[in-house]
Amino acid sequence: MRIGWPRRVFSQVLLTQLVIAAGVTALATGLFLAPLSAQLDDQAMRRALAIAQTTAARPGLADAVGTTRPTPHGPVQGEAERVRRSTGAEYVVIMDDHGVRWSHPSPDRIGRHVSTDPSRALAGHEVMQIDNGTLGRSARGKVPLRDGEGGIVGAVSVGIAYESVRDRLLAVVPGLLVYAGGALAVAALASYVVSRRLQRRTHDLAFSDISALLAEREAMLHGIREGVVALDARGRIRLLNDEAQRLLGLDARDTGRPLDEALGPGRTTDVLAGRVTGEDLLTVSANRVLVANRMPTDDGGAVATLRDRTELERLGRELDGTHGLIDALRAQDHEHANRLHTLLGLLELGLHDEAVEFVTEAVGVHRATAEQVAEQVRDPLLAALLVGKATVAAERGAALRIGPRTSFPDRVVDPRGLVTVLGNLVDNALDATAGTPRPEVEVELRAEGRTAVLRVGDRGPGVPPEHRELIFTEGWSTKERPPHGGRGIGLALVRRLAERQGGSATVADREGGGAEFTVVLPEALATATARPGPDEAGLTATGETR
Repeated sequence: MRIGWPRRVFSQVLLTQLVIAAGVTALATGLFLAPLSAQLDDQAMRRALAIAQTTAARPGLADAVGTTRPTPHGPVQGEAERVRRSTGAEYVVIMDDHGVRWSHPSPDRIGRHVSTDPSRALAGHEVMQIDNGTLGRSARGKVPLRDGEGGIVGAVSVGIAYESVRDRLLAVVPGLLVYAGGALAVAALASYVVSRRLQRRTHDLAFSDISALLAEREAMLHGIREGVVALDARGRIRLLNDEAQRLLGLDARDTGRPLDEALGPGRTTDVLAGRVTGEDLLTVSANRVLVANRMPTDDGGAVATLRDRTELERLGRELDGTHGLIDALRAQDHEHANRLHTLLGLLELGLHDEAVEFVTEAVGVHRATAEQVAEQVRDPLLAALLVGKATVAAERGAALRIGPRTSFPDRVVDPRGLVTVLGNLVDNALDATAGTPRPEVEVELRAEGRTAVLRVGDRGPGVPPEHRELIFTEGWSTKERPPHGGRGIGLALVRRLAERQGGSATVADREGGGAEFTVVLPEALATATARPGPDEAGLTATGETR
């Protein structure tokens, strides 16, 4: 079986750490032993030198060298042997100024010339060295031997067997290896613990698997059409994919910033931070309707997903409007059939004057309503919206009236945005008047310089004071959830559009009962000499009533 490099992160890290620990231990041991050998050599040489100095200082030794003969039983040999035995030196050699031995552990060598050069010692220098002699390799110390007047009469050479120095070094090695082995064992245990923790954190994957997962994650996060926001345990942004940056108006530089600092206060921040809980939570970011879901992670952070429902909300609102229009057309169809039958009967009875009067009256009602709206509201989109809403209101048994102070010019900067605001307010008012004894909605549009003021009042139950701010909050509604989507978006978008233009959206009690919504939009109208083209319209927002 071929043994190769392990694939798992746990095995690779453990093996790498063990190799590093073993290498560091071996290196440390070697670095310790290398100077230790030199230190032991130096200690041996210094010891030999100290013995030689002590021997040379003995009284009468210099005189004995000058007055006696070099014999195995002479006083110099006897003194040297006593020193050798008491100090444990390998040899103590005393020589005269010609290098002739007067003492030696082997008596037969007495009287012969020394085997190593004694010139430096005889010249008055102290010598320390590792050298080979007749007794083998030894650590040596040599000093001059002086008489009472200080003259050099010879030298003392002391040697310590080099094997004893090596033995001391070898004696240290086992203890050192024990310590090194203990350190290696501790390092191996620590490596195993770290590797096991890493194994749990990486789910026992291989490095290639982790690399592939990272590549797949990057491709997936930046390829999906949902926004993904990852937060750490401290609420800081850890990851933003491309779609999340687009939906939230952020960029890659916001990574690492606290969520509250990057987005600012608001419902979107509360939803992503987990301060608002639930599934498929609706929120508004800039002009976009978002659906958010949040999932906590094991490390205390969270991952939030965002879906853009702006288009869906627009389609849902258009669907509601289409249903209303279909109902209105169906009712008009029945009314038209009844009028045709009546007209046919008048004609068959020969009542031609009555038939003309009947047709004139029927057509005049609708024409009067359209003409009144067109006369007071010059913008075609707003006028068409009010005519259509008047028809829908009539079919629902309600009256939509144009306020007497209404006067609105045809120089709107963002007509589609204004249509969204007015349509939301009118739909909201029609819903509020449903089921009341006198269902009535009054619309007033005025221009004050370049500022547009919209007021929509109804005869409904009104809005309690404690709810007058909540109704402009995303997701808050008193009505049931429709089949196509959520509630609580329309009025939130109305206020958001107004605030983005530096204006406001408020609600108050209407005189005589009901509620009155007021939207003020500064800079909503162009100057009288310059009208914007259709391509110059500002940001359009869509939504649904509360």
